[in-house]
Amino acid sequence: MAEKNYKVRTAHCSWRASEEEIYQTLRRITDPLHRSWAKLEKAERIVIKFNMMKPHSRIIYYMGRRRELVDDMVARAVLRLLRERTRADLIATDTNPYTHEHLMGGDFNYAHILKEYDVAFVDSNAPPFAMYEVPGGGCMFDRYTLSACFEGAEVVSVAKMKNHLFMGITLCMKNLFGLPPITLPHGRVRTYYHHFIRLSYVLPDLGLIARPSLNILDALTGQWGREWGGQGRVCNALIAGDQVTATDACAAYLMGHNPSSDWPTPPFRRDRNHLLIAAKRGFGTVDLSEIDFESEVPGPLAEFDSEQTDSEEIVESWRRTTCEQALHYRDRQRDIIDRYRNEFIFLQDGDVVWHGANPANLGSRRQLSGQKKDQGMWLKLVDPEESEGERFETYEACLGQR
Repeated sequence: MAEKNYKVRTAHCSWRASEEEIYQTLRRITDPLHRSWAKLEKAERIVIKFNMMKPHSRIIYYMGRRRELVDDMVARAVLRLLRERTRADLIATDTNPYTHEHLMGGDFNYAHILKEYDVAFVDSNAPPFAMYEVPGGGCMFDRYTLSACFEGAEVVSVAKMKNHLFMGITLCMKNLFGLPPITLPHGRVRTYYHHFIRLSYVLPDLGLIARPSLNILDALTGQWGREWGGQGRVCNALIAGDQVTATDACAAYLMGHNPSSDWPTPPFRRDRNHLLIAAKRGFGTVDLSEIDFESEVPGPLAEFDSEQTDSEEIVESWRRTTCEQALHYRDRQRDIIDRYRNEFIFLQDGDVVWHGANPANLGSRRQLSGQKKDQGMWLKLVDPEESEGERFETYEACLGQR
């Protein structure tokens, strides 16, 4: 039988497990990932993105484990494994949305773990930066500014098993959202990418750029409902895979979700399934029959779903009108550039309702929308060169959906 293109392994690992038991389990499920290790063992530099950034005072625990973030013991086990199996320089990276300067500083909540394993840290919100083209063209943008640390490096994504209000699920691909810088002039405010329509396509773009060689999910415990402030779940598992879309598809299945489903099917209540978009782009698969998938534990590992915050009708209106504003901009771009060159604008119902140099502190779109609560607000940098290469045809395709 021909070898399948993707391999994912899931093992039982109790939430009560010791650090040594976690390490041994992780070693067992990553050993079969020959494609992953072939890349990592040849690498001179490995960049690791942990889903662990949060101010010390805001870290929440459940059953003694980090509820919303990768657990400390899992992080140590990953670093121990990489130290034993590779000779690469290890670098962790992330961005910090929680402080005014958006810089990590030296005392972030997992800095001591990196120090234990002699892992350097690069702040993805600080220069030097580089411009990365999405191979073959982007789903949402053709190019992104990211830290220069990714050039020539292999990437490892280590994430927590959680639901997400916007994306339905947040696993190893959503974990990559922490990579783009979030301050001007080099980056974009988080709400620029974390936007109706856009985010479902931005995540596959980031996946295509980073192409994580190894993807690990901490499912000792998980979280129902939302990415922050949800309900804890005991899952008793660790998951590892050699391709990010396929790994997340298997994890979504183990959460009780259909990885090939799409908006508005739960958990994808607010936006499209980014894994399905990635698979249709040719980046991995959501078809479990195409994955060499072995699991010691049956799904669902626990009860999971995204929390419903708004009616299906209002979400559908937001999505439709967001697309309409994007196409309004495309069709009237010359006139808008003449008036708002190099500024950010919010378009709503055909009007520029805000413009300025920095939209970072404007607050929620729910407040900005004024009396038109059912009308989407679309944020755009008015760049005469359109250097980011936004794919307006994506909005046309979304309008063709329900």
